[in-house]
Amino acid sequence: MDSFAFIIHPIDPKRDVSRKFPFLGRVLSERQIDFFSTFFPPVYISEIEGITSQATGKTIKGWFLACPYTPRRMMELPERTVYRKIIQTGHMAERLGANILGLGAFTSVVGDAGVTIANKLEIPVTTGDSFTVAMAVQAIRDAAHVMDIKMESATVAVVGATGAIGRVCAELLAGEAARVLLVARDEKKLEGLRDRLKVHARSELVISTKMDVLKDAELILTVTSSIHDVIRPEHLQPGSVVCDVARPRDVSAMVAAARDDILVIDGGMVDVPGAVNFHFNFGFPDGKAYACMAETIALALEGRFEDYTVGKDITLERVQDITAIAERHGFRMSGFRSFEREVTNEQIEAVRQNARKGLRRA
Repeated sequence: MDSFAFIIHPIDPKRDVSRKFPFLGRVLSERQIDFFSTFFPPVYISEIEGITSQATGKTIKGWFLACPYTPRRMMELPERTVYRKIIQTGHMAERLGANILGLGAFTSVVGDAGVTIANKLEIPVTTGDSFTVAMAVQAIRDAAHVMDIKMESATVAVVGATGAIGRVCAELLAGEAARVLLVARDEKKLEGLRDRLKVHARSELVISTKMDVLKDAELILTVTSSIHDVIRPEHLQPGSVVCDVARPRDVSAMVAAARDDILVIDGGMVDVPGAVNFHFNFGFPDGKAYACMAETIALALEGRFEDYTVGKDITLERVQDITAIAERHGFRMSGFRSFEREVTNEQIEAVRQNARKGLRRA
């Protein structure tokens, strides 16, 4: 039976450690977890079963494995040290018999985005970023629809636009929206991206290194690799949608608390085909996965055992390829979630009404 492995790691240290080790999660502080993660070995989390292709009936199995480092630790430690721990986790996948390895969250962005790790392992590697792009843009389209925002006349912002995922999201949205705000820290890179997109874009392209520009956007897709939140309540206009693809989150929890006139959705939740059992609670309902996980699973169902999305140059062709593969096997964009809770139709309607009230007051 073909199989895959997927590497996760603690993003919210106390919460995520508690999911596997309740006692440690309770007694250790976040800083202690950061410190001890340096010395912890890779961790076997669970076996995944029940995944079945709708197209072929093929079943596969998989494993969740954990690289113990927290995002802060990955940023603090030398790159070589972080690579070594991820590669050790990859060797565990090889011993289990996995045919392909997916890199989750910060393990997919550290250093050269999977290239070094792929070179050091016998099994192929993917970051899952191609399908993440596809599902993030689809989530923005779907959210625009439910909020009665017309994409062709809207201003859309991409925060983290010069990153691997942000660049391709911007490329896709620049063919659909009236105006695209490209937001990142490096002005030179932003200028280069704008000049490259100009050739085919139907949208007006605006670059900015300041978050204040988000007040002009009805739709915001955010995908930085910051370890801290970057989008705060004062940055947003009433009735806007923020799709947060980043882990750790880019959107401050204060937005949900302070702004009942904004729709914040988590990017990239996907229904996995078959009676899947992950045997581990990573914060999603049964049968649903992050888009990056779904890419790894879809490639295993397809039998495409090759280094798939590695490095920082994701192509539109690869995004289209993995979207076709995933759709054929039965992966579907799932409903909206916000801060790990389901978003109901009633909540969406409440956001719309609150936004209308806010705009009238303004």
